[in-house]
Order: sequence, then C-alpha cells, then structure tokens
Amino acid sequence: MEETTTVQATESAPTSPTPTERRFDADMTVGEAMALHANARWVFASYHLGGCSHCAISNEETIAQVAIGYGVPLEKLLDDLNSLFAA
Repeated sequence: MEETTTVQATESAPTSPTPTERRFDADMTVGEAMALHANARWVFASYHLGGCSHCAISNEETIAQVAIGYGVPLEKLLDDLNSLFAA
C-alpha cells in the first residue's frame, strides 16, 4: 500500500510595516527614493548630494552607489532616510 503525504498550505495575512521597519534600502535607486518620500531630497541635500553641478547624483544610481561614490556612511544615510517615516 502506497502512503501519500498531504501538505497543507498555510496562508498568512500580509503584515503592515511597523514604524521601525526600514523602507529605504541600499539597492533602491535615488529616483525610487525620491518617489517613496517627498522629503528624501532634503536628506540627500543634508549630505551635499544632488544640490549643485559638481555633486549631482543620478536618479538611476542606487543609494549604495551614491554613498560609496561620495564617501557618505551608507548606514547613516539609510537611517536618516528611514527616519522620515518616524513622524
């Protein structure tokens, strides 16, 4: 006699993000970051990124690429961006 195994799929409801959950990540492009939160531009500007011709950043660059290219601490930049959702 053959034994069959049935696997029950459990459906989990999607959870909503908690206030401490990060929404910006290193692989996100600058354009995606700007679209995610209108004040992201001010966080980039606080690091002197994107405000003038010699420190312009491309919307196609990732946040990690910008941080590396301009010597900005990536984790600090992400923390500052994600703090926009704390309010």
